[in-house]
Amino acid sequence: MKMPIRVCGKCGNTLSQYNPDPMCAPCSRTGTAPSVPDRAWRDEQVQRALAGWDFGELLRLLRRRSGLSQMDVRALTGLTQSYISDLENGRKQLGGRDSIIDLLNGLGLPSDLRPLLLTPFADRHQTAVSDTLDPAMPWTADRMVTSLEVAVGGPMKRRSVLTALSGAGLTQYVLQSAIAPTEALAADTRDGTRVTKPLLTSLQTTTDELRQLDASSGSGTLASTAKQHLKVLLGLMKTGTYDERTGRQLAAVTADTAIQTGWYTFDGGKHEEAQRLFLGALRAAHASADSRLRAGALSFLAIHGYSVGDPREAVTAARTARQGISDQDAPALRAMLLTRQARGHARLREERHALAALEEAEALCANGPGEDDPHWLYWINPGEILGQRGSCFLELGRPTEAATAFATARGVLSREETRTRAQFLSRAATAQMRAGDADAGCATGQEVLTMVDGIQSARLDEHLRSMLREARQFKNAAPVRPLLDRGEALLKERALA
Repeated sequence: MKMPIRVCGKCGNTLSQYNPDPMCAPCSRTGTAPSVPDRAWRDEQVQRALAGWDFGELLRLLRRRSGLSQMDVRALTGLTQSYISDLENGRKQLGGRDSIIDLLNGLGLPSDLRPLLLTPFADRHQTAVSDTLDPAMPWTADRMVTSLEVAVGGPMKRRSVLTALSGAGLTQYVLQSAIAPTEALAADTRDGTRVTKPLLTSLQTTTDELRQLDASSGSGTLASTAKQHLKVLLGLMKTGTYDERTGRQLAAVTADTAIQTGWYTFDGGKHEEAQRLFLGALRAAHASADSRLRAGALSFLAIHGYSVGDPREAVTAARTARQGISDQDAPALRAMLLTRQARGHARLREERHALAALEEAEALCANGPGEDDPHWLYWINPGEILGQRGSCFLELGRPTEAATAFATARGVLSREETRTRAQFLSRAATAQMRAGDADAGCATGQEVLTMVDGIQSARLDEHLRSMLREARQFKNAAPVRPLLDRGEALLKERALA
């Protein structure tokens, strides 16, 4: 059925079928200040971009649905036209909470849509999220301690504490971490242990030593030790005596330790438990007021998202983290976050976005560490970035390019970080076999099997299983049967260990 032709009530020009208003966009703006009409905010894609903190996409969609030019947006927000263009094309991001608030106020964000940034979506079909994890609740030190106590096996005050976060609830938790205010942390307990600088240094050294052990021998023996270490820190947070500055530093060590404990737990195959630790770590990082630690916690939530959850959550977590450190001279940290974002895009088969993020990460890594790059990010180097490129190519169904990236990476990966090297090489073997080179894949696979003795990592074991599945596609090739026999026997031994 042919739609009736509608014309502008002012100039008489034909109206687009997508324009429900009685006037065309130019006439509707004549004599009035530019504005974003309410109907534009009601668009589902606009609200999705708002909830995902994708402000470049939000601007682009709002302009398209409002008939506004970039100069109109400049008049509303005070941003330059070139900055608006870069923002819409992903070349720049908003830097910090104040800039985000100024942008949304200038665009006239309706008050009823603000909960998209601050609270979980209502979902009648999901179990309510507990007070401990609810992003609508204040981000206090007490709730941080409680959430981590639960995560390390403390008493369950509510059954719903066991609920994992996903979808909108997780997205809003991540977003609130960037804008929730921090509270004062000074504590003066009459009989509490006084937290001193030497004590904090000792506690941080323990966390760093565990991190080094993980890179070389895997997480299998570390999770329980790290949990005990974290409990000591939580005890000091609850009953220790410290001034404001020392309290922030104590929260920072707690956050770093919780992140690492979550990683060891994740690497051991306990994914929901790991997520609760990452969420608690994000609270501790928030309490420390250190945006770099907050970015670190978000980066591990991103790993959880692209590995066992929703890859879109990985993209949101990494992007939010990058926005939070925009005022830091931390190219290595930004490069790491870009690789997390790239992995999320690759899982979603968003090739252009994945490769763009990787290229930016490589450029940042080439610059070397910055003044604000944290000490715990020592492992970011060209080999790590190349390995992540290889993993992205595997996800994108481009095994030949993946094999090339892994081959280049192996020459610059640290030999001391045996677990990391074995993990990347197992994926290299998978890529080589998917590309049709069984001989090279089996040779790399045999090298990996020699390396993994003494490394305890459920995640590495999964990579080994994937490698052997690929090898079975070449059952008639001469080098395949020795690899399968050795690999299957080794996995049986590891399962019994």
